[in-house]
Amino acid sequence: MKKLFGNTSGLKANQIRRLENLYRRRIPPEVIITRELSRDICKLSYEIRRQIGLLINRSGKIAYVIVGDHQQIVIPDTTDYTVVPGRLKGLRCIHTHLKDDPLTRDDLTDLALLRFDIMAAVTLKSDGLPHQIHIAHILPEDLEKKPYKIVPPLDPYHLDIDLLELVQNIEAKISHGETLYKSHIGRERAILVSVTTASMATAKDSLAELEELTKSNDIEVISTELQQRKKIDPKFLLGRGKLGDLTILALQKGATLIIFDQELNPSQIRSITDQIELKVIDRTQLILDIFAQRAQTREGKLQVELAQLKYLLPRLITKNTAMSRLTGGIGGRGPGETKLEINRRRVHDRIRRLEKELSRVKMHRSRQKAKRKKKELPIISIIGYTNAGKSTLLNTLTQSQVLAEARLFATLDPSSRRLRFPKDIEVIITDTVGFIRNLPKELMVSFRATLEELESADILLHVIDIGNPRFKDQIKSVEKILTDLNLDKIPVVYVLNKQDLVDKETIETLKKKYDGIPISANKKSTLLPLIEKMVGMIQPLFDEKRPTNTI
Repeated sequence: MKKLFGNTSGLKANQIRRLENLYRRRIPPEVIITRELSRDICKLSYEIRRQIGLLINRSGKIAYVIVGDHQQIVIPDTTDYTVVPGRLKGLRCIHTHLKDDPLTRDDLTDLALLRFDIMAAVTLKSDGLPHQIHIAHILPEDLEKKPYKIVPPLDPYHLDIDLLELVQNIEAKISHGETLYKSHIGRERAILVSVTTASMATAKDSLAELEELTKSNDIEVISTELQQRKKIDPKFLLGRGKLGDLTILALQKGATLIIFDQELNPSQIRSITDQIELKVIDRTQLILDIFAQRAQTREGKLQVELAQLKYLLPRLITKNTAMSRLTGGIGGRGPGETKLEINRRRVHDRIRRLEKELSRVKMHRSRQKAKRKKKELPIISIIGYTNAGKSTLLNTLTQSQVLAEARLFATLDPSSRRLRFPKDIEVIITDTVGFIRNLPKELMVSFRATLEELESADILLHVIDIGNPRFKDQIKSVEKILTDLNLDKIPVVYVLNKQDLVDKETIETLKKKYDGIPISANKKSTLLPLIEKMVGMIQPLFDEKRPTNTI
């Protein structure tokens, strides 16, 4: 006999037997539930004063019998019924309501999250007989901004609805929609989600930046969802009901990925992915993925891999494609847990190896630094927010060909070039990785060897994209990172890039406020004031470092 799920404690032996016997019943595929079966589950539910639920597959077999309490049932693990693109779950959920209540918010959320064929509630009369059947199904298109349709209540003895045809029509529309959305085969389509207690303006700015990051990673953004809350839900971040709405929105829009603007802790990732059938990542994971794609040098690849593993380690959970679901605790140990522990040990070992390799890289950098000190050439480092124009400025100043693109984190690996000023003044000018607000701590740690190169700088050129409406916040983010790295004592020149995008009055105001130099990094003719400023600051250092001839 198959297992009963849910709250069976306190039931009599004959009640348990009658519940187990429900597995023997068969329902015609085109019928929601037979009159006899609806009468029997209502009678039994009335007797035990608990809701009873049935999950019925499309062949008409009862796959799960669930016993709840007087208010709800809890859906068990249904991973045996995998959702594939363009299809629903292949299960319909029929359960009793002890009172004459319609479908609840939880019912509709389960419908959305689990992609049931339908969700139905059979209400009871005062004598325990069926009263009405309330039915809802997913809407394949976004009609009236509702993700589901609630059918008017049906008489349990006049169920004039062809369930099979209804489900086939829904799936046909879903498949058609997902086919239309597949404009780029293999390209991810994402819904961006921000759940915040911050001000609306701050949240919108952060979400806009997340959208830029997403597009920079060649992911198509199909929708953005912003929810402002007084208190963040500690389990799902945005609430289980909203998560259900997102699931149906993803179904309607053909999304393959949900990206959260906030960093998800391991328990939140576990809770969310237990509820939905989509890939879920957060801002940190997105940035790490961008870094992994853009790193070119061996050092950069080592740093990114180390950051990814440190991020992954606490998030190795007990449910993924390689591991079985575990109950945990005594009696819950099995092959899945063994696999999990093996994976964790391998990650720990790999982290130790990477840290050793990076320590050797750090020693090599120290030797390079010592050689530069012997030559006693002043060093100018270009810093700034990602996509502010740092690589473009380096190319224009030194007539080099460092990769420069109008996207976030186009270049990750630091570049150094020699630059000769008038009066035979020669310097080394370096371009560093771009900064970003809330730079993942894993990246800060992994890239510390690279960022420590800034310690040798005599001057920092802080490139600012004044054409970006968020440039003031970007300045604060860069300055915070400099402070965290104890680099805030090095002289800084504020370079106001993309002056051609801003009116003259604004430029004059910013020049006075930041004592900055406006330029267009791709136009050499605009760089003369900057070069004069650098020469004026470097000349005393150059004279001090240059050896004097003695007679």
